[in-house]
Amino acid sequence: QVQPVESGGGLVQAGDSLRLSCTASGRVFSNCHVGWFRQAPGKEREFVAAVSRNNDDAYYADSVKGRFTIFKDKVNNAVDLQMNSLEPEDTAVYYCACNNKRLYIDYDWHTWDYWGQGTQVTVSS
Repeated sequence: QVQPVESGGGLVQAGDSLRLSCTASGRVFSNCHVGWFRQAPGKEREFVAAVSRNNDDAYYADSVKGRFTIFKDKVNNAVDLQMNSLEPEDTAVYYCACNNKRLYIDYDWHTWDYWGQGTQVTVSS
C-alpha cells in the first residue's frame, strides 16, 4: 500500500511561485511513477506533470510547460512540483499520485493507483 502525502499549498498572487512536495512512507517511491494532477471546481481532474520511476524523465501538460518543474528529491524521498509564474487559472486542488502497475506514464488519471488527499492552491489576480 502506498499513501502519498502532499504539502505546500497556499494562497498566492498571480506571478508568484509555490512549491508542492509529495512524500510517502518508506522507499515506495522507487516503485512508482509519481504524478501531480489538479482539479478545479466544476472541472474534471487533469494531468499536470509526472516523473518516471525508470529514470528522471519528466512529462508536462501543455498548460504548465515552461512554468512548472517536477523533480525527485532523493534525499528526502519526495517528489516536488516547483510552480512559477502562477496564474489564476492554476487555482485548484493539487493531488499527488503513484502508478506502480504500468510500464509507462499514462496521462489519464483513472489509471493511477494511489492518491493523496490533495492540497489547495489558490492564485489571486
